[in-house]
Amino acid sequence: MTPAPGPKSYAFVLIPGFSQLGFACALEALSLANRYPSGGPFYHWRVLSETGAPVAAYNGVTTATDGPLTELARDETIVICAGEDVGRNTSKKLLNWLRREVRRGMDFGALSSGTYVLALAGLISGKRVTTHWEYRAALTEILPDVIMEDNIFSTDGRVFTTAGGAASMDMMLDRIGTDYGADLATWVADQMVYTNPRLPDHAQRVALRTRPQVRNQKLALAVQIMNNNIEDPVSPDEISHLIGLSTRQLERLFARYMASSPKRYYLRLRLAKARDLLRQTDFSVTDVCVACGFRSLSHFSKTYRAAYGISPGLEGGTAKLVWRDTD
Repeated sequence: MTPAPGPKSYAFVLIPGFSQLGFACALEALSLANRYPSGGPFYHWRVLSETGAPVAAYNGVTTATDGPLTELARDETIVICAGEDVGRNTSKKLLNWLRREVRRGMDFGALSSGTYVLALAGLISGKRVTTHWEYRAALTEILPDVIMEDNIFSTDGRVFTTAGGAASMDMMLDRIGTDYGADLATWVADQMVYTNPRLPDHAQRVALRTRPQVRNQKLALAVQIMNNNIEDPVSPDEISHLIGLSTRQLERLFARYMASSPKRYYLRLRLAKARDLLRQTDFSVTDVCVACGFRSLSHFSKTYRAAYGISPGLEGGTAKLVWRDTD
């Protein structure tokens, strides 16, 4: 086992609406490491909130904390734990505290949408980061200077980010291995009955080509082209040409495997992104209309209402990333 001077310390900062699964997976890995038969303890940690009060996760379960935001030791590592409604639950007080602590040279990171908090604090410009796939499209639109990866976790210098959920476990196992060696990390994985920890560049979602309904390679490629061209849609004829099929063959593929036409399936993808942006950002309906490849605002509104039963101007949700500009 790789020796290290003394236990390493973490400060988990809970933001209302945080992902309890992501937080629990990260914390449990550290806790189990301390049960290793020889050596240790390897880790210390404390759980903080802005005021020191207990914090409710998005599932309604409340977690007690060890106290409010305070000055940390220089060897502590900050982990921002967030989830739904992160923007509205992020205050100037938290951001100022985070900037002040990070300036002292400590490692810092985020679980799930906590990446957005790091961005608001101005700490990840030009950095390679990740976040939960549900927030990725919105964050990419909002933060063009951040290199958004589709990884389960990413590390860039002092900064580490993860998609949250079970990916928090992969990230912590990786950090344990870096801190103390593979033996301890493997022992912790065995304790968690996690027999195949994933590497950071593992995709967040099941690969399109491995899904039961999209095992045809030509079809998978067509869908990938659609996903990569939401703002500037390409025609079915162009897609057919790019993948080496006739338009009629493409129609047959979608009818057989997707029970849809290429045009209708493409429209659903664009509307799904529009819904994410409307729910997770403060973009105007016009901005969303353009970002999702609709040339007419009236056509977009009519199509959106037909798909979701609500006008895009009235769409809202609990996952909005809008920052509340309050103290």
